[in-house]
Amino acid sequence: MAGFWGRRKREQAETAQQDADLARRAQSSLVAADEHIRLAVDEVSFAEAELGPNAVDDLRAALDSVQTHMQEAFHLHQLNHDEIPDSADELRTRNTRIIQLCDWAEDLLEDRMAALAEPIERARRAPEIIARVRADVARIRARLPHARDTVERLATRYSTRALEGVGANPAEAEQLLSFAEHSAGVAERRREAGQREQANLAMEAATEAARRAETLVDAVETFEVEALRAEATLGAIVEDSRGDLIAARTAPQVPAVIEAMSALQAALSALPAAGVNTDPFEHLTRMREANAALDAAVAAALERASRPIPELGHVRNAIDDADRQLAVARDVIAGHRGWIGADARTRLAEAERVRADLDRLVGGSAATVPTIPEDDREQAMEFARRSAQLAGDALRYAQRDIDASRPAAGPPPQWGGPMEGFGRRAGGGSDLVGGILGGLVIGSILDGIFD
Repeated sequence: MAGFWGRRKREQAETAQQDADLARRAQSSLVAADEHIRLAVDEVSFAEAELGPNAVDDLRAALDSVQTHMQEAFHLHQLNHDEIPDSADELRTRNTRIIQLCDWAEDLLEDRMAALAEPIERARRAPEIIARVRADVARIRARLPHARDTVERLATRYSTRALEGVGANPAEAEQLLSFAEHSAGVAERRREAGQREQANLAMEAATEAARRAETLVDAVETFEVEALRAEATLGAIVEDSRGDLIAARTAPQVPAVIEAMSALQAALSALPAAGVNTDPFEHLTRMREANAALDAAVAAALERASRPIPELGHVRNAIDDADRQLAVARDVIAGHRGWIGADARTRLAEAERVRADLDRLVGGSAATVPTIPEDDREQAMEFARRSAQLAGDALRYAQRDIDASRPAAGPPPQWGGPMEGFGRRAGGGSDLVGGILGGLVIGSILDGIFD
């Protein structure tokens, strides 16, 4: 008995300690949340002064919501310390709710203030950013003469179409640099006038304009390097393509190979003579596509030549066999609907799906199409055999289900019994299905011999 009361006292002491820790945590959460609210109020004032009133709408709405809900937390805290005694459960519930409200308030304010941290930091560094924009403008403008010379040099080597992407870059970069200088000046004037929101927009426009101008100037130099690389690659592909044309003459001369050889020869003939302004990227793309098409056609022709193509008659025999087995399995399952289990029905559904895939492969009803392309005959044969196999499995499962569902056989029939003739046996349905299966197996064997 003493052990029971001792354990009870220890449990009560532990619960009291946990409640005291919860109360201290609730009080510290209230203090932290109240401090966070004061910081948010100061942040709203500063952000509104730096970014304008529209930029702090989200933070202001979050602050209003937090202040409204925190009234409940302070009210619960007041109830915990008034003169009315409360039970331990009531205090525990209130402190838990206080902690929940304070954590929610701090998370919400932290999220909204974090979203404004970068814009505020950028606004604080506005004079530094504007000075950097002006330095970038001067540095990029010093590169413009070289960019113009590069474009003029490229125009003597490449066609106008090839230079469409970079020919006007120096002029466009000059316009963007002028716009960046103007926007930087506007940002300074608006900032001095206290119009911080407009000043920030102008500063961002100046920064973006300077960045785009530098991108345009870089694109001119990049184009020159990439054009030289394209010319070198084009020469290697031309040499490789001529070798491929010679090798393709020994490949099976099927229509696809002949057509790919003609296309590659046309691409080679379209290459301009030396000294003519051209577009190396366009010719490189055309040569790559024609060369890859010839490689694919030759590979397909060699692969097709390495395996025999099934004769159309053999494919039709396989399709007819699949249709026969499907029809028999479908009729047997439909005639014994209440006796057939899931295995037979699943095999029949799968066989019909494979048979539908066969029709889609040949572009119509496989039993009536006038011809089947040589490239599709092997797959058509596989579909037909798979469908026949599944239909045969469905028929075997159906026979098993029918045999299992039929009542047990009684005593041997007497002469003159109902529905019994001379020498007739009971269980004719099973014999019928067995005969059908035997006929289908023999038909499959004969088709395999002809295949």
